[in-house]
Amino acid sequence: MEKPLLVTDFLDRARRNYGDQEAVVTVDGDTYTYDELGRRADGFSAALQERGVGKGDRVAVLDPNTHYHLEAAYGSFQVGAVHTPLNYRLVASDFEYILNDAGVTAVYADAEYADAIEEIRDDVPTEVFITNDADAVDGDWESFDDAVDNDGAHDRPEMAEDEVITINYTSGTTGDPKGVCRTHRTETLHAYLISVHQELSDDDTYLWTLPMFHVNGWGHIYAVTGIGARHVCTRGVDAAEVFDRLRENDVTYFCAAPTVLKLLSDHYDDHGGPVDAGQDVRVATAGAAPPEATIRTVEDEFGWYLKHVYGATETGPLITTSDARRYFDDDSDDRFAVKKTQGFGYLGTEVRVVDEDGDDVAEDGQTVGEIVVRGNQVMDGYWEKPEATEEAFHDRVDGYYHTGDLAVVDEDGMLTIQDRKKDIIISGGENISSIELEDVLFDHDAVGDVAVIPAPSDEWGETPKAFVVPANGDVDDPGVTEADLLAFCRERLASFKVPRRIEFVSQLPKTATGKIQKYELREREWDDEERMVGEG
Repeated sequence: MEKPLLVTDFLDRARRNYGDQEAVVTVDGDTYTYDELGRRADGFSAALQERGVGKGDRVAVLDPNTHYHLEAAYGSFQVGAVHTPLNYRLVASDFEYILNDAGVTAVYADAEYADAIEEIRDDVPTEVFITNDADAVDGDWESFDDAVDNDGAHDRPEMAEDEVITINYTSGTTGDPKGVCRTHRTETLHAYLISVHQELSDDDTYLWTLPMFHVNGWGHIYAVTGIGARHVCTRGVDAAEVFDRLRENDVTYFCAAPTVLKLLSDHYDDHGGPVDAGQDVRVATAGAAPPEATIRTVEDEFGWYLKHVYGATETGPLITTSDARRYFDDDSDDRFAVKKTQGFGYLGTEVRVVDEDGDDVAEDGQTVGEIVVRGNQVMDGYWEKPEATEEAFHDRVDGYYHTGDLAVVDEDGMLTIQDRKKDIIISGGENISSIELEDVLFDHDAVGDVAVIPAPSDEWGETPKAFVVPANGDVDDPGVTEADLLAFCRERLASFKVPRRIEFVSQLPKTATGKIQKYELREREWDDEERMVGEG
């Protein structure tokens, strides 16, 4: 038997089986059951259709992690409209580009961010503007709560699993952002995969620290809902609030970038106190591995279980996990070596590391290649960008998405990222991994945060430069000198890898998900140069 895979199934299941169970804890601490969440989604569906929005139309959602985002997303799905979440850290000109590129018909925007949409409303095709607090926004905006105050009657069109239902825009670090097209099928299968690999169950409580706009929060708007678990909403990441929510709402699972884990660790060092209410807690982190010291704090001091996963907007995102418990003992330090890898592929996911000719690299933990992947959770393509889609799937190997991440593979088949292609530093013909340098600097007690990029060099073409945020937060008196940090690196690295310069800064440019935006540092560093030697 074949049954279409549709994202509407997730809320349908929750309403059918968990209707009177708590679904959402709002930012203000109010609660909704799945019946109540469903009725509000129905109301938004009806409101959209009353305003002429139908199947295939794009509905943008500009919202931090609130219940309104969940209601707007499912309300859009139910009428076959394409959910188009927006990064709330962007500026008006970014929104203008995306709304025009996607041809958005309607916008829901949180009142805190709606002014940026109001600024460009005459320059976008959108005609429907809805917010959670119309009185707080200049211009003609409708109230979400008023709009959904109806009988919820709407027509659900026939939908097919290969139809686009979400467009997630990339961060645009190398030019204009691209819209990643995700179908009912890709979203559904990715949600199934994280339900298995992240061990979701109906008695879980999920804390929204990862933005919902970020590939729909790694698919959790689907998986958490469909499994019948609870959503706990926040308006961003605040360390004190995270610990409060863990204690007060019995949170059992959340996602946190390595920088967020460091934020929690630092807050704990400064304030101490209980980190949770004694429940078992799982936390997932993605991308480059956190420093070992951070993992030790999370697991040994907090008592949480860390899962290290990996992926990209285009890949679902999640495609690998290092949660391979046959390879380590939970009570032994040997687990750190495994947890710092990106691990191996999710179920049904083929992940390879290939050389320039498209051949698999040796599983020796040394030979570097590019990660390529194919799986049912990988995007179909970029919105109206066939050439970019062609390049993404047919560069080194036909039919695989090319991630741009460089990695090695060990004898167990586990991947370890070495760098982004654009972040590899090529100094005097030698390839230097910025991640390796950052890991070393992170081990110094005076370093709170760090980013390493290629900097111009008359002698070597380019050399490593480190931007360091002092652990004490004082740029003028960081508690360590540049010479001290360089000596620290020389004791631990080959001489050609040691940074030639260190600059103390108060903060690093980051995305809403906590990833460091190295391109901003590179652009500043290479402003007077014609090109970057390594094209970083």
